[in-house]
Amino acid sequence: MRVRFAPSPTGHLHIGGARTALFNWLYAKHNNGVFILRIEDTDRTRSTDEYIDSIIDGMKWLNLAWDEGPFRQTDRFDVYRGYADGLIEEGMAYHCYCSPEELEDRRKEALSQGKSLKYDGRCRALKDPPAGRKPAIRFMMPQEGEVVVRDMIRGDVVFDNSLLDDLIIVRSDGTPTYNFTVVADDVDMNITHVIRGDDHLNNTPKQIHIYRALGYQTPVFAHLPMILGADKTRLSKRHGATSVLSYRDMGFLPEALVNYLVRLGWSYGDQEVFTLDELIEHFSFDAAGKSAAVFNPEKLLWLNSQYIMSADPGRLVKLVKPFLVRGKIIGESSSLDDKWLSAAVATLQERAKTLEELADMLSYYIADDIGYNVKARDKFLNRKYLENLEAVKGGLESLEQFSADELEKVFHSIAEKHGAKLGSIAQPVRVAVTGRTESPGIFEVLEVLGRDKTMKRLERAIRMIHEG
Repeated sequence: MRVRFAPSPTGHLHIGGARTALFNWLYAKHNNGVFILRIEDTDRTRSTDEYIDSIIDGMKWLNLAWDEGPFRQTDRFDVYRGYADGLIEEGMAYHCYCSPEELEDRRKEALSQGKSLKYDGRCRALKDPPAGRKPAIRFMMPQEGEVVVRDMIRGDVVFDNSLLDDLIIVRSDGTPTYNFTVVADDVDMNITHVIRGDDHLNNTPKQIHIYRALGYQTPVFAHLPMILGADKTRLSKRHGATSVLSYRDMGFLPEALVNYLVRLGWSYGDQEVFTLDELIEHFSFDAAGKSAAVFNPEKLLWLNSQYIMSADPGRLVKLVKPFLVRGKIIGESSSLDDKWLSAAVATLQERAKTLEELADMLSYYIADDIGYNVKARDKFLNRKYLENLEAVKGGLESLEQFSADELEKVFHSIAEKHGAKLGSIAQPVRVAVTGRTESPGIFEVLEVLGRDKTMKRLERAIRMIHEG
């Protein structure tokens, strides 16, 4: 089995393309096949090296490693020309001398008369070509019968040959066209299965005829239903369909996005969260959906939180550091201790939905000075709770071991002595040391903060109350 992902570098790798790449990759892995990356860059006006690099970076970030490639179509123009000349020699293609202006005039005339817009084939048997014109090359489509697309998702899809156009396979300037280069590449790369979006389905019957004309066995097809936004319209940026690398920059983990993408059109019972090995083991098109999938950003966010929750804290430390730098929480040359940061991360994993959120939460551990949430400050850093804050400060000053267990004993002792609820002690302390009303367990927070930062922040809060 040999499959390929063949993006056009006219933009970044987006959600739809990434899902196509993933389905190809999983199908190859499940069947011990070969996954090929091919860059279809014949559109010279829109294709850029920047987009090629972005696509490759997106694939690498998703860990969709290819076995062969990346190949570029612009390196194969001589190959395409050879195939086109061969088709002319065998009477399966012909030179077309119709100018773009003539074709447009005929199209308008056909449109006004309600006739078919397909090319009328007038150059098929042209005896005397006009002088001074560079011809395009058209493929000679069969005009009778039917062509059947064997599709692993849709079953058999039948097309009437009489409705197919004699499509141009090489333009008059010598550049080959999409439908032709795709087939020539598939032939040379021995592609056995073509997995792509269903927006390509109407091209497939034309391509099948070209496969046959080149003497190649038609691949097996799988046309993936499109991805829709919540309003059931085609997915676009307004639905959150930014590039794959934008999700990286927003703090999503690659395995979370992979898990989410595979569930856009595939299922395995009621299971929601998969390891990569489980996806490879279970993936098949028998469980692929025929209907359009709906992109749900909230579901993706939830899934990302599950992966952050179960991730190794040491790995999260490496991943979150760029977000700490970007948020100016640490400098680029920061010498922050990874072991300490890992302990801080471990207290926050159950709360953070993204790495960006995790970085923001880590700020109160890392910063020398913290800002207070105004509502939190007004509610808890006042004379009502001053006695409790001073009692905690006094209790911690004499504490030999600054651990969560020992800290908890101090808090319970103060609560019992003052006849107070634990929350009336813990919450003012939480605001004093984090600036917020929400955090992990206060004893774990204080242990990670350490004695010095904890005492300084308590002293600052107490001083502020006295001065206020």
